[in-house]
Amino acid sequence: MANREALRELQSRLASRLQAARTEGVQAGWLAVEAAGRKYLFPLSQAGEIFPYTPTQVVPYTHDWFLGVANLRGGLYGVVDLASYVSGQAPVQRSDAGRAESRFVALNQLLDLNCALLIDRLAGLRNTDAFVSSNGAPEGAPDYFGSGYTDASGAYWQEINLQSLSQQPQFLSISA
Repeated sequence: MANREALRELQSRLASRLQAARTEGVQAGWLAVEAAGRKYLFPLSQAGEIFPYTPTQVVPYTHDWFLGVANLRGGLYGVVDLASYVSGQAPVQRSDAGRAESRFVALNQLLDLNCALLIDRLAGLRNTDAFVSSNGAPEGAPDYFGSGYTDASGAYWQEINLQSLSQQPQFLSISA
């Protein structure tokens, strides 16, 4: 029970910090998330609302990474398992505890795509001060990969350009 309250408090703090960052100017540049043990950065201007994990309605004859559709605050969203999409492997089964930490991150409404990405964990907000080095996208990386960043603890964070991701033909073609 205490874990749920702590998660709700974290999500509430993140939501208020996201709102403050949008209204007070750019203090944080990215929403930091984790999926399948990898660390990703979503540009705040391209990320939308964060939702708790909700079971999806499966859509037949789609790729494994397309988990189905979910009703999120009265809107119908296609849900993509980010880790599965990036890796090209089947989605991992999550335990009840894993689903409790999982979240859906909707794409910004300006991208004109009712889609949410399933991530394993929110890791907060980041700006350039949080990193000690950066480099371009890895060689052979998908077009939607932006720069890579290394933080003070040596962890590597990969930026994902959600606008570019939302325009990828493979991402838009969910049929298997």
